[in-house]
Amino acid sequence: MSYAPLLENNGSGEERERWWKRLLDKEEAKRQLLFAFPMILTNMSYYAITLISVMFAGHLGDVELAGATLGNSWGTVTGMALMTGLSGALETLCGQGYGAKLYRMLGIYLQSSIITCAFFSVLVSILWFYSEPVLIWLHQEPEVAQMAALYVKYLIPGLFAYGTLQCLLRFLQTQTVVTPLVVCSVIPLLIHVAVTYLLIHVFGLGFKGASLSASISLWISVLMLAAYVKYSRAFEYTWEGFSLESFQYVIPGMRLAIPSAVMVCFEYWAFEILVLLAGLMPNSEMSTSLIAMCVNTEAITYMITYGFSAVVSTRVSNEMGAGNIQKAKEAVTVTLKLSVFLAVTIILFLAFGHNLWASSFSSNQVIINEFAYMTPFLAVSILFDSAQGVLSGVSRGCGWQHLAAWTNLVAFYLIGMPLALLFGFKLGLHAKGLWMGLICGLFCQACALLVITLRTKWKTVDLSVKEEHRNVLV
Repeated sequence: MSYAPLLENNGSGEERERWWKRLLDKEEAKRQLLFAFPMILTNMSYYAITLISVMFAGHLGDVELAGATLGNSWGTVTGMALMTGLSGALETLCGQGYGAKLYRMLGIYLQSSIITCAFFSVLVSILWFYSEPVLIWLHQEPEVAQMAALYVKYLIPGLFAYGTLQCLLRFLQTQTVVTPLVVCSVIPLLIHVAVTYLLIHVFGLGFKGASLSASISLWISVLMLAAYVKYSRAFEYTWEGFSLESFQYVIPGMRLAIPSAVMVCFEYWAFEILVLLAGLMPNSEMSTSLIAMCVNTEAITYMITYGFSAVVSTRVSNEMGAGNIQKAKEAVTVTLKLSVFLAVTIILFLAFGHNLWASSFSSNQVIINEFAYMTPFLAVSILFDSAQGVLSGVSRGCGWQHLAAWTNLVAFYLIGMPLALLFGFKLGLHAKGLWMGLICGLFCQACALLVITLRTKWKTVDLSVKEEHRNVLV
């Protein structure tokens, strides 16, 4: 009796090629990876600028460290996250405008978005100026609140820079110009170390110099990017100089900018609320340390995920602007596969290196051991966060920010946070319970965004956006 092999040898090379093509489009994956890595480096460089300021402040004393940490966190959730969200409108407008070859409008959209960010920066600056009584009202230690308020006061110029910076970043990103972003973020980062040292130790500004140096370095990055846009021939069609016409599109642009900001802020705030809830637990020092370590780990991994989120946002918006709906959907499929592969890689690192990672945060062996018990929960949250990061990028590329904003509201504040309170306090699971509630929120968020991506009629969205662009031209 003869037996036939499960796989025929004839044409095996071609068969393997088709199998690999079904698993992952190599050309699309290569294009996305070459786009994602510069975006990851850029985001990490901007994150490191404020982190280095906190580290320098921490060497001045314990109160200064606590004040700088609180001030940086307060500044992120009330200002920097808002600027990131507001600039998200450009991922839709510039991305689809570029795909539709409506090049002149990209410069108009950029200017209108900068005006929007500047307006909200003024409002946030008022809040930052009076941060001390607000932080005391939030039950922060008066001495720490005073130092945090001082920190954010000198970060106010940096807020205006950060808003402009995010707009310029989206402007370049949607045109697949990413290498200059790396240069204009890494060089200011290197300069930042020297500027911070000079302001604190040479010019004698002390604690104030830490946050002031961050403002200076962010403005250096803005000026570098602005000079590149102005003098590079790559933007001769998309940047035609300043125009009063941009004021006409500030209010229309807010229809995308505000939902985008709400979408981003809802997620940022959820993580910060977990840290505050941990401080209300019986063993608050342990719980706060564990949750803070998990939040920072999640934030670092999300910066990597955000590189792929930027990729899929750009690919989808460009292809939709050009009317290539099928290519846009294929790009989403490839990005999701890459993000899952990335998440699994990070999870394996945590599984085998969680003690090493935890020791970089604390030398307390009890905290390190407790973090080991948190690692499986952290791994699950990273997996869901990677998926939702990509799907959020799809929402920004398609102009579905309002749907994503409602999704985040329901997922985190009607499902995630109530379950975190139930698991953490009522059932006595403490830090694990808080994180389990967050996982439930992330799961619901990822599932809802996936349903939106699969069920929404892409062609209808594409046609309405093209009509909007035609109206803008008129």
